[in-house]
Parts: sequence; structure tokens; C-alpha cells
Amino acid sequence: MYNRFKEMSDVELGKLSDELEGMPSSSILSWAAKEFFGSLAVTSSFQSQSLPLLHLLGRICPNVPVIFLDTGFHFPETVEFKEKISHDLGINVKDVSCLIGRDRFAEKYGDLWQNDPGMCCYLNKVEPLERVLDSCEAWIAGIRRDQTKFRQNTSVLSRDRGGRIKICPMLDWTAEMVSNYTRKFNLPSHPLLEVGYRSIGCKPCTKPVVSGNDERSGRWQGQEKTECGLHFDENGVARRGNN
Repeated sequence: MYNRFKEMSDVELGKLSDELEGMPSSSILSWAAKEFFGSLAVTSSFQSQSLPLLHLLGRICPNVPVIFLDTGFHFPETVEFKEKISHDLGINVKDVSCLIGRDRFAEKYGDLWQNDPGMCCYLNKVEPLERVLDSCEAWIAGIRRDQTKFRQNTSVLSRDRGGRIKICPMLDWTAEMVSNYTRKFNLPSHPLLEVGYRSIGCKPCTKPVVSGNDERSGRWQGQEKTECGLHFDENGVARRGNN
């Protein structure tokens, strides 16, 4: 199948991204499902903030695989929530994990999340995602511009470091919009949201958020690290390809 994006310059990609900017998230999803039919994936951490994207996906293109990075360190509540949402919304979830498995990982690296969190994220998130995306021309992420300062200038379309097209249809959503959508469609919330966990990652690296701080401030508390590496490196530089 011909992929016109392989020959598209960054300038052309930027113009197309600008055209999609401001369109409803549902329209961007429909465009992506048609444009990259059979070669598209979605990533999700299955938090409360993930629900609008997953709900729209279930209504528009439920067969597109949803990649869940099973690090082995998730809260049990997250795993249970993922199973419930997958069933309720009828979406196609694919669990992906580190090549050597959780037990072997613990034997080989011990508390790597504490000693070298950047490498821990790479082995459990970045490498597995890159591996599963090898067969895809594009992927969808549910990040929002209001989440962190690094995400404020994110474009609807960009190239990742593998040259694939990365699509972000939820950029202009706010935390309030997520809450309103969740209530409108009577969607469940992640159980840890009620006890202050506004952004939920791996259990060892996630704490409740102090009132007034941004929703990702509970991640890697006490460290300079603010991103896992899927979207930005530890210096806030976007993960882009060389094209």
C-alpha cells in the first residue's frame, strides 16, 4: 500500500497538521483510521484522563489496536480498570511488555526504577513500544497541551524517531473537558483518582498530587525526570525522527 507520508517533507507535514488543528477529536480519529487503515495503533495508560479518547475510539474505529505497556509495576487498580474499560467499550487492547519478562527483569536489574529510572522506562516502555510499532505507519497518543510545559507546543502531526507519523487528537482538551465528557457519558473513573492520583504510572514512581500542582507532578517526585521517554526525552525534547 502506497504511503504518501514517506515522501512528505516536514513543511508539508506541518501544513497538514495545521489543517487538522482545531478539528474535533472525532474527526481527526476518523481521518487517521481512513488514512492509515490496517497500519495504525493507539497507546493508552488507562487512566481516567484516557477515557474520552478510548470512548471515541470505541465508537469510530474499535478494531484499531490499543497498546498497553505492561511494565509489571502497575497498580493492581490500573490493571483491573484496563480490563473493565476494554470490555465496556469493546476496544481491541494489546498488552506489550519487556522482552525478558517481569521475573527475569527483577533478577537482572533489581530496583532499577530507583537506581536508574530513565533506563527502567526505556526497557519497560520505550523499547517495547518501538518494537510493536515497527509494523505501523502511524500511532495515536492521547497527550494534552495543558498537562506539562513540555507538551504545550506539541503538534497534531509529527514524526517520531522511527519516521512514523504520530497523531495527537486530544491536544486542546483540558482537565475540565475530560471530567465533563466522563460525566456526560457516565464513564467510570480510575479508583485511585479519588485519593489524589491525577496521573498514574508505575506504582514505585507515582504519588498523589499536591493541590495546585499540575497533574503530572506526582510522577518521579524528588527527581528531575518528568517524562518516561515515549513522547519527550528527560530534557523535554520531543522524540522525532530524522526525516
